[in-house]
Amino acid sequence: MSQQLAEVETLFLHESRSDYTVVANRDGNRVLRGRLELKETSAGPRPGKFRVIRDGEDHPRQPDEFVDLARAADRIRISEQTSPENRARLKEMLDGYQLEATAVRTCRRCASDGRYGPITSEDAIEHNGELICRDCARRELERELSYKGEFTGAAEERLEELLYESGDLDRIVSLLQGGLDPDLTKYDEVSANVDDVSPVRTEDLDLHPDLSAKLQGRFEELLPVQSLSVRNGLLDGDDQLVVSATATGKTLVGELTGIDRALKGDGKLLFLVPLVALANQKHEDFEDRYGDLLDVSIRVGSSRVNDDGNRFDPHADVIVGTYEGIDHALRTGKDLGDVGTVVIDEVHTLKEGERGHRLDGLISRLKYYSENRMETHSGYDGTQFVYLSATVGNPEWLAKKLRATLIEYEERPVPIERHVTFADSREKAQIADKLVKREFDTKSSKGYRGQTIIFTNSRRRCHEISRKLRYDSAPYHAGLDYGRRKKVERQFGNQDLSAVVTTAALAAGVDFPASQVIFDSLAMGIEWLSVQEFSQMLGRAGRPDYHDRGRVYLLVEPDGVYHGSMDRTEDEVAFTLLKGEMEDVATHYDETAGAEETLANVVVAGKKAKRLNDRMIGEVPTKHALGKLLEWNFIDGFEPTPLGRGVTRHFLAPDEAFFILDSVRKGTDPYDIVADLERRDDEE
Repeated sequence: MSQQLAEVETLFLHESRSDYTVVANRDGNRVLRGRLELKETSAGPRPGKFRVIRDGEDHPRQPDEFVDLARAADRIRISEQTSPENRARLKEMLDGYQLEATAVRTCRRCASDGRYGPITSEDAIEHNGELICRDCARRELERELSYKGEFTGAAEERLEELLYESGDLDRIVSLLQGGLDPDLTKYDEVSANVDDVSPVRTEDLDLHPDLSAKLQGRFEELLPVQSLSVRNGLLDGDDQLVVSATATGKTLVGELTGIDRALKGDGKLLFLVPLVALANQKHEDFEDRYGDLLDVSIRVGSSRVNDDGNRFDPHADVIVGTYEGIDHALRTGKDLGDVGTVVIDEVHTLKEGERGHRLDGLISRLKYYSENRMETHSGYDGTQFVYLSATVGNPEWLAKKLRATLIEYEERPVPIERHVTFADSREKAQIADKLVKREFDTKSSKGYRGQTIIFTNSRRRCHEISRKLRYDSAPYHAGLDYGRRKKVERQFGNQDLSAVVTTAALAAGVDFPASQVIFDSLAMGIEWLSVQEFSQMLGRAGRPDYHDRGRVYLLVEPDGVYHGSMDRTEDEVAFTLLKGEMEDVATHYDETAGAEETLANVVVAGKKAKRLNDRMIGEVPTKHALGKLLEWNFIDGFEPTPLGRGVTRHFLAPDEAFFILDSVRKGTDPYDIVADLERRDDEE
């Protein structure tokens, strides 16, 4: 006892069933645990029996040893949870030895386990109708988490923060069970901000009279990003990289200069997007808006083996196309006429795997097409390039590589709340249903119902979730035919649908005026979303002409993965995305990508292919690529062989070309070859 006496800082007494728990602490650590019984004497209550508990066993001590322990303590505390009668007995006993004690509120669980756990109104945690200390609450939370799966440190840290902020463990447990307490699920809010940009009036624009009349019929002033673009040379033909959030008016920047130049006879407009669904939507918009003034056509990739034209008129004044659709026209030598303006929407696609290097090559080939036409057609002044993106991590660098003026506008028209809740795959659809119903049952100050986009990672899951929503909804993905997708778009626009459920892969092609975005999954296929992809998708929540604010919900599965190759879990990814910085947009070339783009450049430009390679965003290993193309018999000098021309015409990677050649030599049925290629794509 002598060492323990020297180490006592706080002596804590708490009423048990038939005696009192005694705990001695030093520096927050327990150095002794015991039991005390009192006896009545003529002088009042005095220690009767005293036992020290060690290794789960009672060790009797002399009652006087308790008195020595109490006298050695710096302070004595009695639990407030001790009954008033027994508290008075303890104080009377201590008074007999001229010792003072203070009653304090303590954690009952700690006391029951032989620990001293003082609590205050500021740090106590409510659970099952009683107040407990933070340590006990954290241990109880850890038990609850163990039932839900393995949580990462970031997720545990977030839940502990919520526990301490709310002071209510029951609310946190409800959250883990699919509860939607908005004060707890809310992670943060991306505030609305409006930069002070004086607007340009539409009547002051030097535009073709027909376009000017249309614009003035729609609005009197340009939006800030449009005004910045005009003031920085848009209508003077300067190339521009326009980086601004979703729904800030970027598309009109491309329209202003492209439609104006087309009407003035300065060349047609090519408006290029990454996806067929988005091309169809833009084509319809342009047809409705300018079809009475200009011929509008569409050019999208059809398949690997057929080119049916897709309603494509190369002589049209406005051509809306996918990247691959227009690139196919260049690779096959089609005459696009005088191109006055090229608008590349979603230019951040440059950083994506397969599509990134193809867009990089397409931009270089379009610039070559413009230069070549200037040399061979007098009176043609070349092409203006306008690049659009909502999210770019390195805008200055990208603008320099594209030789374009950077127009960057960081306005967010409406605030966006970002929420996180935890659920397993079976619970997610039920939670989404509650959120969709709650949102659709509300109206904005502008009179619009709240509508939801739910992003998930597969077409099958789109249908599965849609079937489980009580209010009318619809799946929306690339597997649906054009007519079905248009019907969904129309129903959503008429507010007949509470939600659309779509794939993350189609995120760039979804242009619904939604107030809420729900992430059923944080994966795109079998790959986790990037910060850039995530930011673009959540940016779909909230439109300034429809809604007062946007809401985003991440439904996160602890320990969840969608493929064995994933090296992180969904809860880990969630907080990386929420806290992460935007990735840089850059194109990286391996041997396959370098060979594919070099071959396409040889097909389009012959001996000038190296010049096309040199000005691409990524560094193409030209010498190595040419050597491989010669080795594979794809080129002969700087001329494509028939095999090489066929490979580039159908956007085949070298390994796909070798697979086809091998299959043909084996006599495999052509339809089986195509099916195998599609299966390979799906697996990738």
